[in-house]
Amino acid sequence: VVKMSAPTMEERKACWGARDELWQCLDRHGEAASECEKLRLAFQSRCPQQWVKYFDKRRDFLKYKRQLETEGYHPPEAAGKS
Repeated sequence: VVKMSAPTMEERKACWGARDELWQCLDRHGEAASECEKLRLAFQSRCPQQWVKYFDKRRDFLKYKRQLETEGYHPPEAAGKS
């Protein structure tokens, strides 16, 4: 039976700290950086699985938003063509 209780304040802080360290590493080295693998494992072990999914999606969204703000929107070439 899996215990489904809310993380304590200490567990949340550990999760967020692991997330922040991972994101800083990925910003420095790139998304697929092997240098960040240990930090990804620490992040996954310190955070509930649903949080890991959420934060991964959140990072993708924030990168997309930043790209829109700096480069503008460029529709795909094939859009609207048939």
